[in-house]
Amino acid sequence: MSRGQIILLILLSIVFGLAAVFFAKQWMDTQTKPTTEVEVVERQPVVVAAMQIPSGTIIEEQHLTTKLLEKSWTAESQFSKTTDVLGKIASVDLFPDEILVTQRLSIPGEGATLAALIPEDKRAITIRVNDVIGVAGFLLPGNKVDVLNTVSYGKNSANTTTVLKDIKVLAVDQTARTNDNKPVIVRAVTLEVDPRDAEKLLSAKSKGDIQLALRNPHAVEPKVVKYVPPPSVTIIKGTDTSNVRVRN
Repeated sequence: MSRGQIILLILLSIVFGLAAVFFAKQWMDTQTKPTTEVEVVERQPVVVAAMQIPSGTIIEEQHLTTKLLEKSWTAESQFSKTTDVLGKIASVDLFPDEILVTQRLSIPGEGATLAALIPEDKRAITIRVNDVIGVAGFLLPGNKVDVLNTVSYGKNSANTTTVLKDIKVLAVDQTARTNDNKPVIVRAVTLEVDPRDAEKLLSAKSKGDIQLALRNPHAVEPKVVKYVPPPSVTIIKGTDTSNVRVRN
């Protein structure tokens, strides 16, 4: 074998060796390359408040916008189109970016403003007032008041008791909401009470004069816990009697 043939064989061996290394590396890269799974999250639009919406406001187009929310987070009480919300009434104050739900809205047929603001377990009752009873005109919708009842027993004898506490003012005259803080003399005040408190209020009004006391909106009424003694039975033995408490 000549010298040229030997050199050619060496060069071919080098070329084939490099080619084998290259193809082996390519094959190994394809075998060790990790596969990435992309999770597909399905989203759908929901209607949210574009601005703060005071309670009693009839909702219009400028009050609304939409955002995408994961479908698993949505609920039946939410809205997917703004047209489903237009014309409804905000039952409570709604805040920017809040997702609107049916529980916080009312339909016009339930009352343009006031009736839509009354919770299901409450009642609205109106009492006639003057400038004194109405706290010199400083009562505004949303205020909290105590209701006092004064009963006269004669020219020099009278007694005043607080019959209701922490009662919300729903409206003054025919105004259910206002941004004006100026005092206004009104003739009637509508209060939010439960059915039992409505009975107390009317009974107190029939007995004597009613006075409203304006409360600090941040004051918290302390809860009074009444002690209820455990039940007992009376045992009679001849002429002797005794009370025995009953245990659960």
